Amino acid sequence: MKRSVRNGLIVAAALAAAGAVVPIVTTNANAAGNLSATFTVDQDWGTGWGASYKITNGTASAINGWTLEFDLPAGGSITSFWDADVTQTGQHYVAKNKSWSTTLAAGASFSWGMNGAGAKPPLNCKINGVSCSGGTPTTAPPTTTTPPTTPPVTTSPTTKPPTTPPPTTSTPPSTGSKKVVAYFTDWGIYGRNYQVKNIETSGSASKLTHIMYAFGNTTGGQCSIGDSYADYDKAFTAAESVDGVADTWDQPLRGNFNQLKKLKAKHPGLKVIWSFGGWSWSAGFTQAAANPTAFANSCYNLVNDPRWAGVFDGIDIDWEYPNACGLQCDASGPNSFKSLIAAVRAKFGSSALVTAAITADGSNGGKIDLADYAGAISNLDFIDPMTYDYFGAFNAQGPTAPHSPLTCYSGIPTAGFCSDAAIQKLKSKGIPASKLLLGIGFYGRGWTGVTQDAPGGTATGAAPGTYEAGIEDYKVLKNSCPSTGTVGGTAYAKCGNNWWSYDTPSTINSKMAYAKQQSLGGAFVWELSGDTSNGELMTAVSGGLK
Repeated sequence: MKRSVRNGLIVAAALAAAGAVVPIVTTNANAAGNLSATFTVDQDWGTGWGASYKITNGTASAINGWTLEFDLPAGGSITSFWDADVTQTGQHYVAKNKSWSTTLAAGASFSWGMNGAGAKPPLNCKINGVSCSGGTPTTAPPTTTTPPTTPPVTTSPTTKPPTTPPPTTSTPPSTGSKKVVAYFTDWGIYGRNYQVKNIETSGSASKLTHIMYAFGNTTGGQCSIGDSYADYDKAFTAAESVDGVADTWDQPLRGNFNQLKKLKAKHPGLKVIWSFGGWSWSAGFTQAAANPTAFANSCYNLVNDPRWAGVFDGIDIDWEYPNACGLQCDASGPNSFKSLIAAVRAKFGSSALVTAAITADGSNGGKIDLADYAGAISNLDFIDPMTYDYFGAFNAQGPTAPHSPLTCYSGIPTAGFCSDAAIQKLKSKGIPASKLLLGIGFYGRGWTGVTQDAPGGTATGAAPGTYEAGIEDYKVLKNSCPSTGTVGGTAYAKCGNNWWSYDTPSTINSKMAYAKQQSLGGAFVWELSGDTSNGELMTAVSGGLK
């Protein structure tokens, strides 16, 4: 089943040392009018530590370049660093600004980070030749004469271990213990012009418990960036930004990741999970299954990259499909999914969220039966059976049928192709209902050349769609082809010679009643940009679970 219109954290991992880490700050008085540097230990996990140096320009004019020197006590060492260039001679270290962070404006601060081992804190600290406690600075030679228009984001030599996020002060939306999860697509910010800010302005952010960010790639059996420009480089204007503040060329993080960070600041109870794979990018899972540990390590390093610390709370595995066929076929065996998830959980630890989007093929001998999803469930916080895309104009001649039926009605083209069949099959295999979420599509699928109003008619091909033939957003269909009937617990409509099926607020309310009756863990949606500007479908999902 297709689930992408492309044809279709930092993770709160447990540290080795139990308990919260109290930051250790080497504080020196920052005299007004001086340049200073402050060393802070952010975490200590017994065998090592993470720290940062904050450089503050307290003078009345910009500093064009900086050089920081210090000594570590005997036995101390820096094992990795980011956002600075660092050289070492014995126990003496020299750190200099990156080419894209040359200028430090009057009153501004800049922080760079490191991981270390052994003794600390640093001794004999000097910034531009004067004491780090504050002095009259000299000007270090500039590394560039003018800042680049789009500076590169630095890549740390190794990945910083995860920090433990501060306790949140807000609570998730009042849906009881039910999860309200929605996918946000990185490509949606382009032609669709659906930004992270729209999650807020539509009112959906206050209704969500989790956002799935789609997608990271699985190139070569490793987790990798999907779209670097959209993910962490695109500069958003004030009008596009969650908090109304425009991105600048020299800030360390931009793109969707920074916008998600801002959204989380507005909604501290909201969790963001990075999803990898999807219909288009699942090919790498076959190679990953051959070495699950290497795959898990690559994902951990990417999700925990210090450049986007605080953004992600976990990882979602969207493998379409283990030991079966999606856009491509996998023959890694029935145990591959279980083994992959076990490796991911072992690497990320018990505090991280680990989830999965899985097939909803409830037919006998279908995709659910081909992989050991039940064997993986103990290592998953919840799973998302993709209970949509059962039918569509990928079968050009029909018969017409709803793409997301809740129940398998009389005359359904394929037995077992409905939400209830998938849910019951998964439950029968031992998967707890509380870990199952019901999938809702915020779009419809349709055919053209249809003469029969009721489901089951013939067609000549895919109905025209705004972005892809055979697919259209709910926000368009509600006006262009209003619902004329329901079948299998979802809506359908015939307008002219086009026939569409999609969910409405009314059918979503019924589906949420089913989710509660079945004691499911909640619901998830694919994907946010299909909703109206005031989030009427998300309102139905959230309200229906209360």
